Amino acid sequence: MEEQNRDTTQTTEKNEENITEVIDNTDQDGVQQMGSDESKMESLKAEVDQLKQEKEELHQRVLRTQAEFDNFKKRSQKEKEAERKYKAEDLVNELLPAIDNFERALQVEVNDAGEGFVDGISMVYRQLKDALKAQGVEEIECVGETFDPTVHHAVMQVEEEDTESNTVTEELQKGYMLKDKVIRPAMVKVNK
Repeated sequence: MEEQNRDTTQTTEKNEENITEVIDNTDQDGVQQMGSDESKMESLKAEVDQLKQEKEELHQRVLRTQAEFDNFKKRSQKEKEAERKYKAEDLVNELLPAIDNFERALQVEVNDAGEGFVDGISMVYRQLKDALKAQGVEEIECVGETFDPTVHHAVMQVEEEDTESNTVTEELQKGYMLKDKVIRPAMVKVNK
């Protein structure tokens, strides 16, 4: 019986050793698995952070692109409006010398024989002026006005006692504006 107890004790000890070994192995596997899970979690967190950063960069790029497109649309719209507003500018620039010549022709003294011809020229001149006015062309007022370098071109200075300083005394060539843009500044004499 003693032998049986010894065998049982030995068997029990062996079983305990085996169980301890199994538990130790299981603990080591668990520790390894836990370490493996933690490293996976860290790599997943790093990947999530990287994806968030990429998403934010793409979002900012989309916002900048959208803003650039909006600015392009606004700029294009303004250019089209300016083009429509000043579409007659080239034609006006070509017609202004003809208008000047009409004015010079109308200043010549005429005898009775040429009066009908002058009336015809006068009529054509008025029609041209009316057509230009319909397109937004206006003469720049000069004589008696304060000199303004944005609309006047001073070619001479005079000294007149009865006129204020920096005042336009005479218009040498008419100036014209198309809507709010100076097409040709008026050439003037200015009092010192």
